[in-house]
Amino acid sequence: MILVVGGAYQGKLVFAKELCPKTEWIDGRECKEEEILSCGGIHHFHAYVERQLKAGQPVKQLAGNIADENPEIVIVSDEIGYGIVPVDAFDREYRETAGRLCTELAVYADKVYRVVCGIGVLLKG
Repeated sequence: MILVVGGAYQGKLVFAKELCPKTEWIDGRECKEEEILSCGGIHHFHAYVERQLKAGQPVKQLAGNIADENPEIVIVSDEIGYGIVPVDAFDREYRETAGRLCTELAVYADKVYRVVCGIGVLLKG
């Protein structure tokens, strides 16, 4: 597993596509969990988490399921934990849940990159 994180609009997907040029990508804004468990890579992973929470679907086991079912996946996610803590309760739950999932995925990942200004920095691996 490879995890690529960073702020919005920092070039994470471009970096990941250069790193893994043969990967076929799905979009977390519209995919299903079954697709995540079998795809080469997912971008907007944070958006998938948000959609699931809004729909009242559980995501607690998601990182473990991904690690078990699709250990070669490349995951690209916005890092949404920086900045001002949201006033809205759902936004706080989403921010915490996405952060905890990425933290768990980082444990499973062989490599973890943080991308800033299009430059990927290897954090693990």
